[in-house]
Amino acid sequence: MKLKALMMVAVSVFALPALAEPFRLIITDMEAPLVPNSIVDIALSEGYFARAGVEVELIRVQQTPMALAALQSGQGEMANVATEGLLQLAARGNDRLRAVMSPDKALPYLIAGKPDMTLAALKGQAFGIGRVGSLDQMLSMKVLGRYSVAQEDLQLVALGQPDIRARALLAGRIAATTLSVGTYLALPGHEALPVLVSAEDYHAAAPVVSKVNAVTRETLDARGPEVEAVITALTLAARDMSADPGAWPRAMAKLRPDADPGVLKELSLVYRTSWAVNGGLQGPELRQTSDWLWEGEGFEGLTQPSLEAWADFAPLDRVLERIGIDETGDRHAR
Repeated sequence: MKLKALMMVAVSVFALPALAEPFRLIITDMEAPLVPNSIVDIALSEGYFARAGVEVELIRVQQTPMALAALQSGQGEMANVATEGLLQLAARGNDRLRAVMSPDKALPYLIAGKPDMTLAALKGQAFGIGRVGSLDQMLSMKVLGRYSVAQEDLQLVALGQPDIRARALLAGRIAATTLSVGTYLALPGHEALPVLVSAEDYHAAAPVVSKVNAVTRETLDARGPEVEAVITALTLAARDMSADPGAWPRAMAKLRPDADPGVLKELSLVYRTSWAVNGGLQGPELRQTSDWLWEGEGFEGLTQPSLEAWADFAPLDRVLERIGIDETGDRHAR
């Protein structure tokens, strides 16, 4: 469902064109997810976009390939996509897209198994993935490799969205899969599903910026002030979530009345240091991510692009000049 925030010109941070079309933000979550990436839905529902002076419409699609295709075909102005997908395009000569921020740079993934499953028993078993070549497959195979479980040891089963994989795991159709901490804790009966790789161990084995918000160069030229307004709204929303541990559960309770309040409170503690209070786009982390991804499958025969070929710090830097740098987290570095 498409959602719109009313433009509030009187409190606008930017002098934006009065008759501008809605700024369409493409996301790959069908509903507000139980992870920090929910900041996009929160920024809309809690009026952050409106206060920044930009009318935002959310376009929901299934997974990064569709989001990138929609962005390039002009069906949206910005898209939240897997960094790996953006790098693939840049490596193949596509110079139109640039990452400008990351509202949730390190997705809190874990690997869960069916009842009584262990890492040692995982070889030869069915492992659920989103799709062949998806971010969760790529990262999970890297992580499992650290535990001596290779991709060829597994039967990969493409099941789509995380909630579908979670239900398949609970039903015993697969032996294990990768889930966000939020999806795992919100799954009824998750107590019976052992955590094979914790979120902390998962990120330690795959220290990458998982997702970024990308725009086309044409959008930067034509609608630059709105790009900065969106960055401003998402960054200020993240700062409010970081400053008040109760802010995220309150906002999510309205967006996800199906979510258990206790789970939301527990997750808010898990995410207390995860908010992108400075826009989530830091040079050293992006370079490390590119180097790390380049060791994986899918980049054979390609030349690794420079950071400048797929990221642009200028819009975020202009925002931070106006709102300042938050020293409590998300260390600013270029």
